[in-house]
Amino acid sequence: MPNAAARPDALRRAATGTGATIALAAVAVTTSAGAAHAADRYTVRPGDTVSHIAARTGTTVAAISHANALHDPGRILVGQVLTIPSTAARTPAAHHGPTVTRTPATHYAVRAGDTVSAIAKRHGTTVAAVVKANHLDHRAFIRIGQVLTIPGKAVTSTAGTQAPAARPTSTTTTYTVVAGDTLTRIAAQHRTTVAELARLNHVRATAMIRIGQKLQVPGKPQAQLVGSTFAGRTYSSSVVAAANANLAALRSQHVPSRAAVQAMVASTARSLGVDPALAQAIAYQESGFNAAVVSPANAIGVMQVIPSSGEWASEMVGRKLDLLEPRDNVVAGVAILRALVHSAPDVRSAIAGYYQGLSSVRKNGMFADTRRYVANVQTLMVKFR
Repeated sequence: MPNAAARPDALRRAATGTGATIALAAVAVTTSAGAAHAADRYTVRPGDTVSHIAARTGTTVAAISHANALHDPGRILVGQVLTIPSTAARTPAAHHGPTVTRTPATHYAVRAGDTVSAIAKRHGTTVAAVVKANHLDHRAFIRIGQVLTIPGKAVTSTAGTQAPAARPTSTTTTYTVVAGDTLTRIAAQHRTTVAELARLNHVRATAMIRIGQKLQVPGKPQAQLVGSTFAGRTYSSSVVAAANANLAALRSQHVPSRAAVQAMVASTARSLGVDPALAQAIAYQESGFNAAVVSPANAIGVMQVIPSSGEWASEMVGRKLDLLEPRDNVVAGVAILRALVHSAPDVRSAIAGYYQGLSSVRKNGMFADTRRYVANVQTLMVKFR
């Protein structure tokens, strides 16, 4: 795992996908919303969206849109006065046939490599539904960082009855906020919505959260995917928590095959002027070309880069690298390897620096496990020639 710049272990933080805080309330849309009757009025404030207002007032986007004759719920103006339908008006009348409702919509921030078809498949919906919900053109073009609305699934209740409202989860557990967390990310990890998190913790859906803050989340405590010990070293609970959050994020997204990862490592090495055999040997030793792995030290992905070293790599390449995105992860690891090759007296020392940290190698020499690591990498280099 690259510890190359002698960065302090205490800086091992959880990485984020975009670096931006996204707090979007989930939207529940029913096809049988009744006629609107004024109960309350709400004046739009800066930053408001119809989905935020609906979540705060316990109604739906569809009901507010109908009550205010909004042709485009995405366009409201600061100072605009909206009618908020009463609870009675939001209760659909009984039907003598099946009642169709929808599960809450969710939101998804586009990552590098995403396509609409992959996103639709991952969320159990269709390309047509995603295109319609987001007003995409015939090319279904999306961009990194774009927040997409993922439509909910249709649910049919039995004849003569109304589909029951979703009940809040009765079992909750405590989650400690780590660096890089947002309510959106925490909600995704625990298969819930921002609106439900806000309700459980008595905060607004747009509320800021802080590192170390304790939040109530639905469900039983999740099993630890990453342990706390590696190579005889035990890591702090905050580092291990960040590692588990990152692994959960990696497992929730599409990652390239090992063969694709290997090709990515080789091409990136060539583009950055690094020996492709060396880069492939390091990648194979670290992860076996597996993009969805995280160590107890919170070393992430193919090249097993810790977040502080990822920041250093970002400075070297001149752009922010997302360690949870496989291509960025490879770029980070190869950039660090390039710096080590230029700084170390020989390739063997550079390899040792990737594992132990070059400053530690210079000060303490190679530890026993470092020597084994170097020998393995040098053997692999012959294989990848």
